[in-house]
Amino acid sequence: MPPSSEPSYPRGLVWFRRDLRAHDQAALYHALTRCEQVFCAFVFDKDILDALPRADRRVEFIRESLVELDETLRALSGQERGGLIVWHAVASDAIPALASALDVQAVFANHDDEPQALDRDRLVRTRLAAAGKAFHTFKDHTLLERSEVLTQTGNPYSVFTPYKNAWLKKIDAFQLQSYPVERHAHHLAARPEGYCQPVPTLQDLGFEPTALSQLRLPTGARGAQQLFDDFLGRVERYEDTRNFPAVKGPSYLSVHLRFGTISPRLLARTAHRLMQEGNPGATTWLSELIWRDFYFQILHHHPHVVGQSFKPAYDAIAWETGPEADALFAAWCEGRTGYPLVDAAMAQINQTGYMHNRLRMVVASFLVKDLGIDWRRGEAYFATHLNDFDLAANNGGWQWASSSGCDAQPYFRIFNPVSQSEKFDPEGKFIRRYLPQLAGLSAKALHAPWLARPLELQEAGVRLGDTYPLPVVEHDAARHRTLERYAVVKATAA
Repeated sequence: MPPSSEPSYPRGLVWFRRDLRAHDQAALYHALTRCEQVFCAFVFDKDILDALPRADRRVEFIRESLVELDETLRALSGQERGGLIVWHAVASDAIPALASALDVQAVFANHDDEPQALDRDRLVRTRLAAAGKAFHTFKDHTLLERSEVLTQTGNPYSVFTPYKNAWLKKIDAFQLQSYPVERHAHHLAARPEGYCQPVPTLQDLGFEPTALSQLRLPTGARGAQQLFDDFLGRVERYEDTRNFPAVKGPSYLSVHLRFGTISPRLLARTAHRLMQEGNPGATTWLSELIWRDFYFQILHHHPHVVGQSFKPAYDAIAWETGPEADALFAAWCEGRTGYPLVDAAMAQINQTGYMHNRLRMVVASFLVKDLGIDWRRGEAYFATHLNDFDLAANNGGWQWASSSGCDAQPYFRIFNPVSQSEKFDPEGKFIRRYLPQLAGLSAKALHAPWLARPLELQEAGVRLGDTYPLPVVEHDAARHRTLERYAVVKATAA
């Protein structure tokens, strides 16, 4: 959108949410081109934070990223009192109050299509309107959103491949270009007296420090750029390396995409250009970015997926419940299933807040189709523990694994955790890293220790049922039970 010849408002407020950067930020750009003076704010929303564990890597990631954003905005404004106003409050109360206190005429923010966020934004819009103030929101978190990609009959896609083909036809240089924020940064206003406090500490917010700094996960826009630059040096091999958790294959940018410390337009523009140049890894990586858009548009058009199956017939499945199911779920959560790849993956998420994408599919399939436990329980566990938790992608991934979602794997496709281990961690490097008690086993025995020769177990110091658990289920028997369980939807799942 070209800047207006005359700003629309004397003063505006940019409300940062899941877009913690100054460069190529849609709401910030629109505010700067439509207002004489622009204030910037972030609210640590008590409605979200109060439900979180007191040691949460995500809160620390946000906090560290805000420190950098505050510095960047101050530098862009060229004023000592420039920068970010950060409050710890209920956002739906704080933003209208701040808008009144700063005497702005409009608030600018970027879209957030999660149901809770939409409810919050409706309330904010109503309160701002009652005070005679406007509320403008913009696309920023995705490349193509909501109803921008529809079928020829005007309906949303529910299968990825035709969606991807339509997405690729619609995307163009205009959609991928950056917003030139820096060109208009002279409209950034100095913070009034009383609003110049530094970003609150974790302790101020009631949180404890985590091991984030030890995880080699750089924060903020600079950290995102560092990871992106590193990935560009190996993106050509992405297709060959992305499925192997012991290999440095992924971009590791998911948490930065989640909190908007890097522009999705930059990533897609780069991937699209490299794809056109014949780069095979970039072609696959662009597909992953399109999957992200796909799941966001599913959430927008089908909000019932929050808590229910995309395919309603799948809500008739009778999942395992009761004390035994609870014990199996606890074994899965704690990495005590007796299947090394599953247990190593759960150790990874529990220790770092990250899990390799291939492993997310493996452990989800195991919980749902080996243990017979409702996918919603696994979805909730991931929501609590993943640094990059995003409702749309997390829900889409779990429904894919449980065969209850859009374009999901067929219900009769059940990952074998042993063959997945042999295929994607053939030398056992990943397993040994997270399950050091099994490190002495040969690569062959490592994937299924219960099949190893007693002498090898003894020499490796492995005592099944003691230093490492026996399998909690037998896969072939579990597979048979799953096919019976899914018989209730067999007719509609074909």
